[in-house]
Amino acid sequence: MSGSVLDVAAAIRAHDAFLLTSHARPDGDAIGSQLAMAFALDALGKRVRLVNKDAVPGAYAGFPGTERIIVADAVPALDGVPPDAEATIVMECGDLTRPEVAGLERPTVINIDHHIGNTMFGSVNWFDGAAAACAEMVADVIDVLDVPWTQAIASHLYLGIATDTGGFRHGPISERTFRICARIAATGVAPARLSREIFDSFSIGRIRLTGALLNAMELHHGGRLAVLYYDDELLAACGATSDDTDGLVNLPLGAKEVLAVALVRKQTDTQYRVSMRSKGDVSVRSVAVQFSGGGHINAAACSIPGSRTAVTQAVVLALGAQL
Repeated sequence: MSGSVLDVAAAIRAHDAFLLTSHARPDGDAIGSQLAMAFALDALGKRVRLVNKDAVPGAYAGFPGTERIIVADAVPALDGVPPDAEATIVMECGDLTRPEVAGLERPTVINIDHHIGNTMFGSVNWFDGAAAACAEMVADVIDVLDVPWTQAIASHLYLGIATDTGGFRHGPISERTFRICARIAATGVAPARLSREIFDSFSIGRIRLTGALLNAMELHHGGRLAVLYYDDELLAACGATSDDTDGLVNLPLGAKEVLAVALVRKQTDTQYRVSMRSKGDVSVRSVAVQFSGGGHINAAACSIPGSRTAVTQAVVLALGAQL
């Protein structure tokens, strides 16, 4: 059963030391939610450690506090002594395996998420499917805890909201979204500058990769579905890294005719990661769920075993049913 922001705040007040984490391959909302929460807990005098499976994407590395995130497969010991965190706060995850970090279990696990299909795995659970980003929920937690919004907190709230809405183009954007953004601007941060840092700070390798992906783009179902593909060989040829791929799945949606996109990434010879985006009421989440994945109506992902041809055909067929 889902609780409320009041339950989350009560659990935070009851403990002094926390582990903070989010999902593997973190996006802007994962990073923004973690660090906004971390700065709020700092203000309350709590002890905080942040642990993620994967590194902060390069475009977000300039945001305050990103150096605090430990990248590890398991919660690391501190100076040889196991960490003494009493509670773990997990954000943006449908279950406790999603971070892909071992050792997160604690007597108190606080689950904060806005993805449909959350398994309510925590001892404290707060799910809000109306939130445009997990960062919106973190903003509510910070308010209930009576922590003032600093520029560092505000910057990360903006990072989460701006990225999870695709620059305010999709998701359950509401009055709440813009009310939070108005408060962010009131702290003195410059949203336009932050947006340039988020969306216009990429490497030359990413620009080359963008061209290669779009040049090889396949169109299906009368041009309404675009399929992109990349592997490590293409990344190397473009002088890019996996860090340069964040957000590229959105590019074909700039075409009026394209209603859905599937970005297929080779993980192994028999396993592929598929990220999907869509417009309007075309549900890519419904497709992801068919392959044991999840996400939002307009943004979802899954991993599918098989050959590249078989995986692509299965995704094209499933998305065709939604179109």
